[in-house]
Amino acid sequence: MADAPHAALELRIIDALDPTIQPEEWDHLGGHDHPFLSHAFLSALERHDCLGSKFGWYPRHMILREPDGTLVAALPLYAKTNNYGEFVFDWAWEQAWQRSGLDYYPKLVSAIPYTPATGPRLLVHPQRDAGALRQALIQQAIEFTGRQGLSTTHFLFTDSEDTRAFKEMGLCLRMGCQYHWRNDGYRDFDDFLDGFSSKKRKNVKRERRRVQEQGLDVRILHGDEVDDALWAVFHRFYLATFERKFGIPTLTLDFFRETARTLGRQVVMVLAEEDGQPVAAALCYRGKDTLYGRYWGCEQDHDGLHFEACYYQGIDYCIRHGLDQFEPGAQGEHKISRGFLPTRTWSAHWVDNPGLRGPVMEFCRREEAAMREQCEKLMSLSPFRQI
Repeated sequence: MADAPHAALELRIIDALDPTIQPEEWDHLGGHDHPFLSHAFLSALERHDCLGSKFGWYPRHMILREPDGTLVAALPLYAKTNNYGEFVFDWAWEQAWQRSGLDYYPKLVSAIPYTPATGPRLLVHPQRDAGALRQALIQQAIEFTGRQGLSTTHFLFTDSEDTRAFKEMGLCLRMGCQYHWRNDGYRDFDDFLDGFSSKKRKNVKRERRRVQEQGLDVRILHGDEVDDALWAVFHRFYLATFERKFGIPTLTLDFFRETARTLGRQVVMVLAEEDGQPVAAALCYRGKDTLYGRYWGCEQDHDGLHFEACYYQGIDYCIRHGLDQFEPGAQGEHKISRGFLPTRTWSAHWVDNPGLRGPVMEFCRREEAAMREQCEKLMSLSPFRQI
């Protein structure tokens, strides 16, 4: 057990959520609003062979309790032996460590494995001093990095409050760019398209019409509406996508089945069928005010189906259910013309080696300037009419 950041708090580093943490006490820190931070999601990754030596993710979660046992703060944390599944690429840093004769791995990462979704990482009790607890978690992560002889600690896809806390504590901030959709109070999908230029609006309508012309039926199912047999079909689609892209599939069929049962309506599947048979599916997760697009798979290509299942159905779902935004995943400039505009994302980094800390901070400063310029240029691709 490490020293506590305050005499009244107990700090522990745990290598699994179960059985140390009860689901309700963990979710009280933020898991109710963010599906990927929920006990159900994170513990399912641990129990169903999605982490560990096979993929290089080792849980090292940090928790703070009061003397009466109340969980008041937590940090989902992993020791990493590679950079797979992070979506914030640090190959240049790894090379810098190698040139200096140092080991870059293992490192510490606070993130949701394989999930480039924005959200809190510093989880704090809603009835406690959030600022003080955030500072305590950051300080303890820095000290843990030094005690364990780790190269760096990375906090990925942080929300605005956490990003501010990291900046105040002197961590290096790194800017990225994704493409997010915002709900401007649209009445329906046609109301959303009314803001497009004529050419872009016609293109979207043509893509949606093509799906219907091919005789495909597309419908929405929630986690509590998908049976085990359909999850097996979806997992087959999921594996096929990674095989085509020469990627590494990490999520198991048991993981999908369990999280569907535990998260229920927070799991949103867009299913495409032809003559009553599944031919493709996209999987999303729903938070308090945001829809997150995650996985896509198909048996064979159908013109326009990827855009329909991964983007248009999600937008329509957000409008109908009053969600504020839709994060469809990392990368993909083709999303811009379909209403997903360039959006800044942030990560925060601590470098334990003083000699390398300065060069990393300079790297991030230069990269941020380039990313800001790139985001501004990409905005010129917006499909919305200039008013």
